[in-house]
Amino acid sequence: MHEPDPSFTIGIEEEYLLVDAETLDLTEAPSALMDACKDDLEGQVSPEFLQCQIEVGTSVQPDIGAAREDLRRLRRTVAHHANKHGLMPIAVSCHPFADWKRQHHTDKQRYNELSKSLAGVARRMLICGMHVHVGIPGPEMRIDLMNQLSYFLPHMLAMSASSPFWQGEDTGLASYRLTIFDNLPRTGLPPRFSSWAEYDRTLRTLVDLGVIEDGTKIWWDLRPSARFPTIEARICDVSPRLEMTLSLAAALQSLTRMLWRLSRKNQRWRIYDGFLLSENRWRAQRYGISEGMIDFGSSEIVPFARLLDELIELVADDAEALGCTAEVEALKDHVANGTSADRQRRVFADARAAGADRDEAFRAVVRHLAEEFHADL
Repeated sequence: MHEPDPSFTIGIEEEYLLVDAETLDLTEAPSALMDACKDDLEGQVSPEFLQCQIEVGTSVQPDIGAAREDLRRLRRTVAHHANKHGLMPIAVSCHPFADWKRQHHTDKQRYNELSKSLAGVARRMLICGMHVHVGIPGPEMRIDLMNQLSYFLPHMLAMSASSPFWQGEDTGLASYRLTIFDNLPRTGLPPRFSSWAEYDRTLRTLVDLGVIEDGTKIWWDLRPSARFPTIEARICDVSPRLEMTLSLAAALQSLTRMLWRLSRKNQRWRIYDGFLLSENRWRAQRYGISEGMIDFGSSEIVPFARLLDELIELVADDAEALGCTAEVEALKDHVANGTSADRQRRVFADARAAGADRDEAFRAVVRHLAEEFHADL
C-alpha cells in the first residue's frame, strides 16, 4: 500500500535547569511553580527526572515560524513564573558547577521506577537535552529515513554542544552530557533496520520479556517516536539561545525532507557502518565544531565550516519548501563564534583574567547562560 506523503510537521522538546537568581546554585522547583506553569501551559510542561529540572514541549506545528512562537511562549512563561520564586531557567546540558550527588529525583511513578531500574547510573543524570520531532506518517518511511538521517546526527551534536563543564571542572569535551547519557542502556546511534517489521520485532522482544514497557524506554540518538507518527532526533545538547534551537530544528526538518525527496527519485543517502558514524559522533562530543569531521565520501577530515556550507546547499530546496531558509542559513552565524561550549569557556577565561576566583568565574558562566536564555524572548 502506498504510504502518504509526509507532512514534515515539527515539534520541539527542551529541558531546563532552575537556578537561584542570587547564588546561581541549582534549586528544586517549588510545587507552586510547577502548578502555575501547568495552569498556563496546559499539558506542554512537566517535571523531569530531577527536581531541579523542568521540561517543555511545543504543540505539533506546521512550520518553524509557528514553532518559534510556541517555544518562545513556553520559555517566557517558565521564566516568568520562575522569577516569582527568585529563580531563573537556563537551557544548558550540564550546570557548570553543581554536584549531582546533592540532587533528588522527582517523586513520580515513572521516575521512581527509572531510579530503581537504573540504580547508580540514574543518579548522575544531571543533564538536559533537546528533542526534535518531524512528522512522517508511514512507518516504513520512518525506518528508511532514520537509517539515512543517522549520518547527520554528529553534525547536529557538534553545533549544539553546550556542556563543557561538570562539577566545577573543565572536562575538555564540548558535550560532556553524552558521557553521562551513554551510561544508560539502549542509547547511542540507532541500529540499522531493514523494515518497520524488523524494528517492531526487536522492540517486542524486550517488551514481551518485561525488560521495558514500551518504546519510550529506548533512548537512541534517533528513534521512531513511541507515541506519535514522527521520527525523533535526540542527539542535541539543549541550546541556551532560542534561535539556535530553531535553526537546529529547521536543519533536521530540512534534512529529513531532502532524504525523502531523494527516495521519490529512487535515490538514497549512502548508509555507512555505525562504527564509522560513531567516530564522527565522538569528534562532535569531544571537539564540537573546532577540529572538523570525517567526510567518508572523500576519506578526509574536513573543516566544519565547509561541511556546514555543503549541508546548507544540500537542503536549500527543502528549506525553501518548508519555509525555513532563514533559520537554516543562520547556522553559519550561530557557529561563527563557536558553540555554546566555546562561549562558556570564553566567559570563564575572561572572568579569571579579570581577577575572579574559580567559583566566581563559574557563576559568571551561569549568569551568561541566563542572559542567553532571555535574549530572544
